Amino acid sequence: MENEKCDQIHPNGVKEKKLEVIDGYTIKYHANGKTIWSKGRIVNDQPEGYWEWYRADGTIKRSGHFDDGEPIGEWITYDKFGEKYKTTQRRKKE
Repeated sequence: MENEKCDQIHPNGVKEKKLEVIDGYTIKYHANGKTIWSKGRIVNDQPEGYWEWYRADGTIKRSGHFDDGEPIGEWITYDKFGEKYKTTQRRKKE
């Protein structure tokens, strides 16, 4: 297990989210540092495979797949209760 913590402040004043890498999955946290904001794999500095994003209360907000950093396939947006709200199909750019 590999851990990384980021407290870097960007030039625009925005604080970088706390980040951990656990068993190959990159996990970023909300500003509270406790609840997960997103999780998925990074390959060659690009998101790859299945990813999920969460609200600060822990409910799932969005999920989908990446191929070489590009969103592809079925992307699902969830309502504030974590129920499926909308499905979008993303095609790889040619």
